[in-house]
Amino acid sequence: MTGTGTGIGRRGLLAATGGLTLTGLLAACGSNTGRGGDGSGPGISQWYHQYGEPGVERAVRRYADAYKKAHVTVQWRPGDYDRQTAAALLTDSGPDVFEVNGPTLDQIRGGQVVDLTAEAEPVKDDFHQAVLAPKIWQDRIWGIPQTIDTQLLYYRKSLLKDAGVEPPRTLDALVDAARKLTTKKTKGLFLGNDGGAGVLGGTPLFAAGLSLVTEDGKVGFDDPAAARTLGKIRRLYADTSLLLGAPTDWSDPAAFLQELTAMQWSGLWALPQIQQTFGDDFGVLPFPADGPHGAPAVPVGAYASAVSAHSARTAEAKAFASWLWIERTDLQQDFALSYGFHIPARTSLAKKAARLRTGAAADAVRYATDHGHAEPLRWTTASRTAYQDALSHIIKDGASPESEMRTVVRKVDAELARVRKR
Repeated sequence: MTGTGTGIGRRGLLAATGGLTLTGLLAACGSNTGRGGDGSGPGISQWYHQYGEPGVERAVRRYADAYKKAHVTVQWRPGDYDRQTAAALLTDSGPDVFEVNGPTLDQIRGGQVVDLTAEAEPVKDDFHQAVLAPKIWQDRIWGIPQTIDTQLLYYRKSLLKDAGVEPPRTLDALVDAARKLTTKKTKGLFLGNDGGAGVLGGTPLFAAGLSLVTEDGKVGFDDPAAARTLGKIRRLYADTSLLLGAPTDWSDPAAFLQELTAMQWSGLWALPQIQQTFGDDFGVLPFPADGPHGAPAVPVGAYASAVSAHSARTAEAKAFASWLWIERTDLQQDFALSYGFHIPARTSLAKKAARLRTGAAADAVRYATDHGHAEPLRWTTASRTAYQDALSHIIKDGASPESEMRTVVRKVDAELARVRKR
């Protein structure tokens, strides 16, 4: 995959900033939806964001052509896809079927997307439950997960062995390992050029046994453990054991491949390139647990296929979405693994995929299954921004974790109260 910004590349949804501003976007959506028939049935338009992997666009057009009950026209949407989609959903000139980093709570509550429970319910238990959960509101399913991306800690086995370091299973061990692995030529750990402030998100909180939002819609990290854990991330930065200013950022394995770092946090998509370079001389781990109630954690995310409530062909659009993302498991596996390296959203498909059965790939699937965490539906842009700002202040500026987290808890609590009232 290429690109880490919102809507560019599948990896982007794991570092996306979420909510959208619609001002000035309605005109950009246009009225050319590509609808129209060719004699094979009603016309349906389908939108995708612009993927970085070669072959994806040809593949999704091939899928559309294989559907015989309607004429499906695919639109490949470069640019800020999430903003384009949010604007289009307010009109009747947008897509019928579209992939979405959501749907968001505002889109669901605003009646902009169609209930897909009937389509997804027969295979509901076969989906990765962590990525399905944010597609559910009031026990209804509003989007069908397409494919999963996750992030992992990559480490060089030989470098750790030479330094007498065990693969770190706790956050304290990670801090210690990064310091011991740092030499004049190699840093111990790479979390991104900002020290991890941009990519880690809620993962350290999950590793401490906390959550972003509780099941009853309250702040999930109003706990001293949050400040304790984030303070340890700051220690990595302060110890100068983090690689900073690498030629490329966390999503690209170049720093790891060039041996600028002994360990790197990056995406599953980097695994084939790392394996090609180092063979078996690497391993993968989840983010290490912290504290007595902690557990390993990995972030997971999935774009979903959704149907616009403004579509004049909702029945046909639902039938097509069901055909592609429920019935055609062969196309789902092709989409996940033939043009990049991702985990199918259906656990049965992940178990059957030959490329995911052995070695580090099998470990990655197991970590995503056993320790995967997705951002909850109630985690809005306002909450995310408040938390990300605090994380940056703690890691880069050395701000007090306790003070920063008190401020974040107050802001997120107010935002969740607003969400509950709507």
